[in-house]
Amino acid sequence: MNFVIGVFDLFAYTIPGALYVAFFGYLGAKLHILTAASIGGVPTVVLVVVIVVLSFLLGYLAYPLGEALERIVPRRRNRHAAAEFVRRMPSAEGRAFLKENTHLLLCALQLHDKEVAADVTRLRASGLMVRNCAPPLLFGGVAATVDIFAGKHPFVAAVIAALLLFASLTLVSQGRKLGLWAGMKTLELCFWLPEIDEKLATDKPA
Repeated sequence: MNFVIGVFDLFAYTIPGALYVAFFGYLGAKLHILTAASIGGVPTVVLVVVIVVLSFLLGYLAYPLGEALERIVPRRRNRHAAAEFVRRMPSAEGRAFLKENTHLLLCALQLHDKEVAADVTRLRASGLMVRNCAPPLLFGGVAATVDIFAGKHPFVAAVIAALLLFASLTLVSQGRKLGLWAGMKTLELCFWLPEIDEKLATDKPA
């Protein structure tokens, strides 16, 4: 049986899930639930498969946490892909495809040319990966903050806590930027898609 993880699954779920696995592994070691002896008895292949599956499942289950954190963290400015695209390409103003959802436009690109659409998919998956990596780093920052008072090395814990908390907020911001880039790339490619405006106009109810 072949176990295949696609690019979108790897970026959006598995990589962020691996950070959750690392965080829970850290907690397990701190609480003496996980020890080198207990892990050492597991065959390497089985251990790798378990980690990959757990990473995917945790990344999938914790996906809403990334969405929630993105809503909570304030935006410095609101930027919309269509408005940015028209600002850079004034000749596109008024075209029908600019009024459509970028996810629908991505489907049109996939039907027209899957290889071209793959660039947008990779950008979107990268944005989701970066955003979804923010919550486990935030949890790590909270754990490091607790270590300032409960651990043996408060200065080191303070530095790690500051770095993790800063990284968490930065990842949310960068995830938004990559999402904007994915939307912009979708519109840039749809600009050159033959007859897309006529197709959208035909599909509109009379």
